[in-house]
Amino acid sequence: MNLLELRSNNQKQLFNFENIFLNIIKLYDKKKLPNKILFSGPKGTGKATLAYHLANYVFSKKEKFPYDINKFEINDLNKSYKLILNNAHPNFHLIDVMGDKKIIEISQVRQMINYANKTAFNNCERIVLIDNAENLNLNSLNALLKIVEEPNDNIYFIIIFDSNKKIINTLKSRCLKFNLFLTFDQSVDTVNTIIKKNIYDLVSKDLINHYNTTGDFINLINFSLLSKVDLSEMSLKNFLINLIDEKHYKKDIFIKNNIYKYVEFYLLNLMKFKNSKNKIRFLYKNFINKVHDLKKFNLDDESFFIEFKAKVLDE
Repeated sequence: MNLLELRSNNQKQLFNFENIFLNIIKLYDKKKLPNKILFSGPKGTGKATLAYHLANYVFSKKEKFPYDINKFEINDLNKSYKLILNNAHPNFHLIDVMGDKKIIEISQVRQMINYANKTAFNNCERIVLIDNAENLNLNSLNALLKIVEEPNDNIYFIIIFDSNKKIINTLKSRCLKFNLFLTFDQSVDTVNTIIKKNIYDLVSKDLINHYNTTGDFINLINFSLLSKVDLSEMSLKNFLINLIDEKHYKKDIFIKNNIYKYVEFYLLNLMKFKNSKNKIRFLYKNFINKVHDLKKFNLDDESFFIEFKAKVLDE
């Protein structure tokens, strides 16, 4: 099986949110769509994919190969799709966390403000997509609020944020809001459609049951393919042992961003099945506090994982 090179901006098929998409474009076609739209939901749900499909619908209406509304699909020959894919569309501007940064910086918002204040190419609608908006720091957020309050004509702001994080009500209250959520079964069905296989043949039930979004499943499959780790029968415990022994938390960005979640899942599972619950509760509190300090003070995580393996996994 080949690596699944799926990103929000190259996913030509829309899944699960067809009705929301139809409601939005109906407002757009009637010229009643507010110019501030907010998509919230867990990471990996398909919020950004929905935003890119909306952008393509807007930009490709007068093209030779416009958006296929009957199939909820972007045409391969669509000019706007190719321009956005190459970050070259003159009427599309993206703000997101850059590289290994942890926040959206004020300089990125200032660049967007300069862009918004310029005349649009061909006087057409422009779209500013702000992904992972929960990572705006206070200065960036204040700068964004000013331009969002009184934007220029013909410019739409689509703001995406992880519903498991917080974003200030001042921003939320100014937007048309859509909360996007998938059931576990919807996520599994979507992945099976994308990979044209049954995910349970590739990833064990023990690992799958700790996830609930399509994006997480895809990232887990890609990790398995890249690292050549067979996950089809692997338990959460053996998965953690492998991640720590092979130091995948230093090599793989998905694992780096999620390994602390696996640690918490494993400790919570221990509390369900172990008799010595007081000991497990102490370990849970101890390690969760250490995770908090690691993130807050950017401490060395290798010693943390060595200790966790010795005190919890090897027992």
